[in-house]
Amino acid sequence: MSNLNSSYRYPTPQISSNSVNAGSSAGVCMMNTKWRDEQHPSFINFIASFLSANSFRLNFVPIAPDCIFNCGGLSVAFIFVTNWDCQNCEPIFSRVKKLKGQFANLYVVVSLPIKEQNDSFVHSYFKYGMELGKPTFVPVQDLEMGFEKIVKIAHSRGTCKRQDALSKLKAELNQAIGSIEAIAKASKGYILENTDLSADNAETVTKFFRDPKFYLGPKIN
Repeated sequence: MSNLNSSYRYPTPQISSNSVNAGSSAGVCMMNTKWRDEQHPSFINFIASFLSANSFRLNFVPIAPDCIFNCGGLSVAFIFVTNWDCQNCEPIFSRVKKLKGQFANLYVVVSLPIKEQNDSFVHSYFKYGMELGKPTFVPVQDLEMGFEKIVKIAHSRGTCKRQDALSKLKAELNQAIGSIEAIAKASKGYILENTDLSADNAETVTKFFRDPKFYLGPKIN
């Protein structure tokens, strides 16, 4: 992906990936319209520019989380708390408990720019009975850092999903090749004993792999 520059603040870091080529789409970001309307327009502009520079498409839709990324066939949901209210944080944790039952891959990113907010978050996390990693909370110091974290998490999860799929395909291919090799070495008697093929078909399979006159000869008269 290309280097990213933000007009909203200092230049943002590069999100590198060998799995996404120039001109291709890294994925889709679906953003909650209500959440968007609650943010400063300049921050939304930063988000749009950041996603575009990293080859993500952005759609605004009425969804339950604040955003959902689809990368490599995997959907990752995020709650993005951009304004931590030390006096009223119970609704945040109620929402987290509700959504973690609906989304298998859920992350909660919380912007905590000052110590008072950070202390409040730590106290509230245990007060409302959160389990470590269920879901994962990601505290950040500012909004832009928070969204960059979101994109990196989604991209990393999608890449892992894609690599896992490729590994499975490779394993299936190796298994298929191994099966073909086993058939090629099998005798007619072994094929008859271990398959439901007829004697004629078993003879044909044996000739196909072992008789050059058969497998090199024309099959259509």
